[in-house]
Amino acid sequence: MSDIIPPQPRILSGGKIRISIVAAKFNQEYTDALVENAVNEIDAYATAARVDLVRVPGAFEIPVIIKALIEEEAPDCVIALGCIIRGGTGHADLVATSVTEALQRLALEKGTPIIHEVLLVEDEKQAYARCIGKKLNRGREAARSALDIIEVMSEVRRENKSLRLHPSNG
Repeated sequence: MSDIIPPQPRILSGGKIRISIVAAKFNQEYTDALVENAVNEIDAYATAARVDLVRVPGAFEIPVIIKALIEEEAPDCVIALGCIIRGGTGHADLVATSVTEALQRLALEKGTPIIHEVLLVEDEKQAYARCIGKKLNRGREAARSALDIIEVMSEVRRENKSLRLHPSNG
C-alpha cells in the first residue's frame, strides 16, 4: 500500500460542487476519523462545496446507498469510506472484494466518479495509521482525489459539449 497521498488540490471556487460521502458505522472510531478528515479537506479546498453525509451500518451496505444517491441526488462525486479489519476468517476479504467490484461497476454504469476508501487492513495499528494518523490519512486522500476528479470530469464534459457544438468538418 502506498504511503503517498495526492498533492494538495487547487482551490475550487467556481460553481456549486456536490459531494456525497457514504460511510460505514462499523469500526466507528476509524470511520469517524475518515469522515472528519475528508470533510475538513473539502472545506479547505472547495469554497462552494456542498457535502452530504450518509452513514450505513457497515461496508457491505455502502454500494446500494451510493446507487440510490447517484440516481436521486446526482452528486458530482461520491466518496465511500469504511474500515474492514481482517479477522480469523475470510469474511473481511469477501466483503472487501464485493464492495470494490460493486463500486467500480456503479461508477462505470452511472458515469459518476466514486472514490473508494473502504479500507481493508490487517489490524488496528494499520487502521489507526490510515484513518487517524496525520502522515498517511486516507480521509484527506479521498477528499483530494474527489476534488481532482471533479475538475477532470468538468473539463471532459466541457470538451465534449464543445465538440458537439462545433463539429469538425473533417
